[in-house]
Amino acid sequence: MKLHTLTPAEGSIKADKRIGRGQGSGRGGTSTRGHKGAKSRSGYSKKIGFEGGQMPLYRRVPKFGFKNPNRVEFKAVNLDLLNELAEKLNSTVIDLEALRSNGLVSKNQKVKVLGRGELKVKLEVSANAFSSTAKEAIENAGGSITIL
Repeated sequence: MKLHTLTPAEGSIKADKRIGRGQGSGRGGTSTRGHKGAKSRSGYSKKIGFEGGQMPLYRRVPKFGFKNPNRVEFKAVNLDLLNELAEKLNSTVIDLEALRSNGLVSKNQKVKVLGRGELKVKLEVSANAFSSTAKEAIENAGGSITIL
């Protein structure tokens, strides 16, 4: 096999339609655009969302609600998950790095520890935020928390 002998598979490449190249091509004259009107002319573009004069969907559907541009998104991690991780790693310290290396959170996510499940191990947990139940459960188990 040589590079200059390589060709694409049979039928995988089609020639483009050559439009507006004279009457002999079968696509001369109006060049498949029909007769007259805005659509036949160069530079035509329809408004986005235009529905032929009918009231467009984006105006028919009511708008409501509010998106807070300053919202801080947290990845939720529960106590039962921390318990499993502590047993798996055989460690009493759980920080963001431990969570990331075990695939529980991705690189730029902020972590909030929530209170679902039971904590059976004394842990030192560091995260961006804690719920009040999680905070209480960690401290009752003899552990400590660090808010980053």
